[in-house]
Amino acid sequence: MRKLLTITTIIASLSGCSQANLDAHIPFVHRIDIQQGNVLEQSAVNQLKPGMSRREVRYILGSPLITDTFNANRWDYLYRMQYGDGLLDTQNLSLYFQDDRLVKIQGSLKPEEHPQQETAQVSETVTVPYREREAEGYLTRFWRWVTFQNKDKI
Repeated sequence: MRKLLTITTIIASLSGCSQANLDAHIPFVHRIDIQQGNVLEQSAVNQLKPGMSRREVRYILGSPLITDTFNANRWDYLYRMQYGDGLLDTQNLSLYFQDDRLVKIQGSLKPEEHPQQETAQVSETVTVPYREREAEGYLTRFWRWVTFQNKDKI
């Protein structure tokens, strides 16, 4: 009995430890993408200018993910995307304020010197040709089709 309990314990512990490693390599298993933090877009970061107030920065980027309790003049925006296939994408942005004005920007995203101009949107008018609709509806046509009735006979 004692041998059976010992063998069962060893097998259970080995299978439990190796299960985490096996999950990463099992084909055809769907793994979800996990998105955490503030979504940071380059177009929003390009709008940041030194001298902006905290209110203006919050309007552009939203509330910071982390406000430092020891330094109220620093806001941190973090973004992490863990894709199901194992790829990891991280972005961070630290903003420093002095007298409620933005003075310094650090992180993986920084405002571009000369942001690319967005191309002007061209509007195009499409004329849809008029098509005569049949007087009977879908259900009537379906009923004729199911009952093998020809439209000309009725």
